Amino acid sequence: MLFKDLKNLVKETHLPLHEVILSYEMLESAEDPETLKNSLSSLLRAILEISERVYGKTFKTLTGLTGNNASKLSKNDHGLLSEFMRCAVITALSMSENNASMGKIVACPTAGACGIVPGVFYALKKIKGFDFDTLLKGFIVSGGIGEIIASKATISGAVGGCQAEIGTAAAMASAGLTYCLGGNIEAVEAAASISLKSLMGLVCDPVGGFVEVPCVKRNGTAVTVAITSSEIALSGIKSVIPFDEVVDAMKKVGKSLPETLKETALGGVAVTPTAKKILKRILGKLT
Repeated sequence: MLFKDLKNLVKETHLPLHEVILSYEMLESAEDPETLKNSLSSLLRAILEISERVYGKTFKTLTGLTGNNASKLSKNDHGLLSEFMRCAVITALSMSENNASMGKIVACPTAGACGIVPGVFYALKKIKGFDFDTLLKGFIVSGGIGEIIASKATISGAVGGCQAEIGTAAAMASAGLTYCLGGNIEAVEAAASISLKSLMGLVCDPVGGFVEVPCVKRNGTAVTVAITSSEIALSGIKSVIPFDEVVDAMKKVGKSLPETLKETALGGVAVTPTAKKILKRILGKLT
């Protein structure tokens, strides 16, 4: 699947983007569009239900390095974030810490980046009051963006660095948000492109190999990138580089990253003096 193919089909068929994505997937996988829509509906319902349940909670994670970030933010408001942005960040942190405590999540597109898409869609429901059908249409578009990246490049941190996980999730969330807010296909492309470009080159460097530091807070900050990119795109600002080319660039960057920066915990913040002390302490408790 290429984004330019979706654009051509929208132009030729005059169908809305979410319907074109479902139809295109039928051509690719022979899966009935209604069946796929029902599957995505189940995933979105799970995302919204889990987000509601874990929002702002405290968690007991394996390492104890995270678990109270969402709770702290939910109890402290310094007026720097809009109500929508704040809700999205708390949700992203909550879902990520829920994942770190072995709670139920929906990988969007991966466990390490599981908070970004839920952050946007739960905020649309909680703060903006969007109905489920509208959210589902946006979620289908998010899925289409994720599918393009997965087929053209990778969504694995071990293959392409954290840009492939967090970057993809931000592109998915931004595209879905833009579509829900009435953005046309050009705005959707711009939002996804700007998000992915903004996070290109992001390395995967989990301390001790655990999906906690810096992963949880990256979900919280990356959801703001997704929202900001959507605001930019909805204002009519376009991405100079087309989305398909941005994905190609991300793939090349991922290949050029050394193995130490691709989920091995052998580079980045994972090998700082503090990280080494933390890992030694954690391993001492686990053995």
